[in-house]
Amino acid sequence: MILLSLNPMSLFRAMPGACAQGLIWGVMALGVYITFRLLDFADLTVDGSLATGGATAVMLIRMGVNPWVALLAAFAVGMLAGMVTGLLHTALGIPGILSSILTQISLYSINLNIMGKSNQAINVDQYALVVSLRYISGDALTKFKFYGGVILGCIVLVAILYFYFGTEQGQAIRATGCNQSMAKAQGINTKFHTVLALMLSNGLVGLCGGLYAQYQGAADVNMGRGAIVIGLAAVIIGEVLFGKLCVGRKMAFAYTMFAVIAGAVIYYIVIAFVLWLKMPSDDMKLFSAIVVTIFLAIPYLKDKYIKKGVA
Repeated sequence: MILLSLNPMSLFRAMPGACAQGLIWGVMALGVYITFRLLDFADLTVDGSLATGGATAVMLIRMGVNPWVALLAAFAVGMLAGMVTGLLHTALGIPGILSSILTQISLYSINLNIMGKSNQAINVDQYALVVSLRYISGDALTKFKFYGGVILGCIVLVAILYFYFGTEQGQAIRATGCNQSMAKAQGINTKFHTVLALMLSNGLVGLCGGLYAQYQGAADVNMGRGAIVIGLAAVIIGEVLFGKLCVGRKMAFAYTMFAVIAGAVIYYIVIAFVLWLKMPSDDMKLFSAIVVTIFLAIPYLKDKYIKKGVA
């Protein structure tokens, strides 16, 4: 009976919003990819730094600051959050996951102080926002400009990261994450590059927070809650679905980053599908965890099945 009551057109109408959110959260997923895959660091700071970026962007826009400049500020405060986590870990010897939790908890109070209350809104019709939900509901030209701009922005961001991680400093970060002992033997300052990677990662997360706050027209102290799950989902989904396409290619690293962004888009399409099935919205965190669990388990179960078949 439930299936008969579903309207396919409502799912179709939800797709533009799902794709837009996926592209925006893909920026955050790139930040998670840097710590999770390149640095091999379990960083939970993102749940706080995303909200910090959003809070900073919204308050600056309310003060009359250009929305583009507000995004730069969101990136900067995200980097500061990552630096705190990095220094707690490298300078004070606190385990990585604990240092990120300490920073995340601290950011909750900081975000409240930035906004003055638990949430702040901006008039989407008053400001020339970089991204906004109202652009999706506009005419065809407005939609084209919105999606074209967001996709172009993702391409430029991936190009910048690809260039950066090809430099000596970027290679040092990757070497630090791959094998710290070997990196130290090669004269690399692993503590410095750990902090640097965390700053870059959380800078991207803060940038995502600024974009998302503009998109929804508000910032909330809890807007980053569960962000690490979404980021990990995007990374895992991208690797599972597009991993083979990235192997052995000349620009495999760039393809992998695009796969991460695509993973974020697919994640939000799945969430839109779940909502279309009229599942309780209160259980969305549970559904998110289930989606991540499934995609995490696929590579393991696939390898186990192949090995069993060979044996």
